[in-house]
Amino acid sequence: MEKVYFLGIDIGTQESKGVIMDSDGVIMGTHVCKHQLLTPKPGRFEHDAETEWWGDFCTISKALFEKTGIKNTDVKAVGLSALGSDCVPVDRDCNALCNAILYGIDSRTADEIVYMTEKMGGVEKVIEYGGAPLTSSSMIPKILWFRNHEPEIYNKAYKFLTGSSFLAAKLTGNYYIDHYTSTDATPIYNPYTLTYNRELLELFDLREDQLADLCYTADIAGTVTEKAAAATGIAVGTPVIAGSCDASAEAISTGVINPGDMMLMLGSSVFFIPLTDKLRNHEKLKGSAFIFPNSYMVAGAMSASGSLTRWFRDNIYFDKLADEKDGGPNAYDAMLDEIKDIPVGSDGLITLPYFLGERTPLNDPFARGAMFGLTLNHTRAHMYRSALEGVAFAIAQHFDIYDEMGLTINKVMAVGGGTKNVPWLQMIADITGRTINTAKITIGASYGDAMLAGLAIGYYKDTKALADFVKPGMTFEPDMEKHEQYKPFRSIFDRLYPATKELMHELK
Repeated sequence: MEKVYFLGIDIGTQESKGVIMDSDGVIMGTHVCKHQLLTPKPGRFEHDAETEWWGDFCTISKALFEKTGIKNTDVKAVGLSALGSDCVPVDRDCNALCNAILYGIDSRTADEIVYMTEKMGGVEKVIEYGGAPLTSSSMIPKILWFRNHEPEIYNKAYKFLTGSSFLAAKLTGNYYIDHYTSTDATPIYNPYTLTYNRELLELFDLREDQLADLCYTADIAGTVTEKAAAATGIAVGTPVIAGSCDASAEAISTGVINPGDMMLMLGSSVFFIPLTDKLRNHEKLKGSAFIFPNSYMVAGAMSASGSLTRWFRDNIYFDKLADEKDGGPNAYDAMLDEIKDIPVGSDGLITLPYFLGERTPLNDPFARGAMFGLTLNHTRAHMYRSALEGVAFAIAQHFDIYDEMGLTINKVMAVGGGTKNVPWLQMIADITGRTINTAKITIGASYGDAMLAGLAIGYYKDTKALADFVKPGMTFEPDMEKHEQYKPFRSIFDRLYPATKELMHELK
């Protein structure tokens, strides 16, 4: 029987990953590309879409064929994912007209958010139309920002795309965006009807033809063109799925497929995907369609996670990083070794992890990081453990909201680079009081992309086949004694942001 393979590539905040998977779900090869996160001004975060997105995609696909020796004609479909909540204007040939504005860590659209909210009659009306308030993660305020601040680019734009729709268009020449990623375009995108809201397009003088056509994640966007084949090494005519944002593909890679399943993505940021049996909304989170017909989720997203641990490594533990570069132990491992004797609560040090503002549940791009309770007895080890605890406290706030909504969560699957930090996973289990699981393969979104590519062309009959690929990894049961010990520190954490919010906003 002819050997069949599927290609999956994901573009992330600071690196991109790709895999080739065989029909049994076995990864035949992987490749990773690092790239730059551009910060041209305070509060602005960008990528060069041509270099970081398309350039990484081409580099990875060619490298995978070279590494594995697999013929491009044996790859039967391509899956892709990228950052969500971003926006890049392109011309008719899908050439980026400028750098892409990234997701909720970019706070430049504050004025556009206020304008849209007021013009619609308030936050309640925005939620009524789109199921969620406008935030720095929203795509439509980014389009309005281009109109207000870069009118020449706005007027030249043929389409405004997200990362996944940009890549799919580069590969196929067709412009599609999946329903899951489209929730970033609410309230222009209507999550109840799965269509664009023409009434609101008219209200804000926006053109529907500048938006990509709507479809589901695993729908075929088209096939690889000759131009794209030359750039990527993929065979002409290979089917390409529409794709989605990285978080949804990560969820598939861990077997999060049925209502009651939940993915906890620990990457540069944190993303939550609990699946539900119907569309559910909350004023602080985002209810939306998932990636299959009649599947839904209530998403949450925090701004800083792995990016915060990287900041500690580069700025506080720079000596450990230097040791690593000189052939010593991994810097992150050395950092964990240093905190192993620091007690629960970090001897009274509480960290607000809002170093990049915060998305949910605060939805405040002007939130700021803080360390509360510092004394001369505290060391950098206390500071690092406190930062890890702070992220875990914020994760626990999301679980509280899901409980308030009455959501059933049967299993929690953690994925992403943060799963390498075993003590942190145990900390999250202890603070939340939840069992945290990982899959045996934790490479993440690119693996999910490859799975979805096989499903899209009908090679797999249903999602159960994909779930069967996911084998159990580690399980972290909560220590309920420590859970109780954390409660007074969690209480202080919960009160710190409301007590300092106004002062934070004076710093913007």
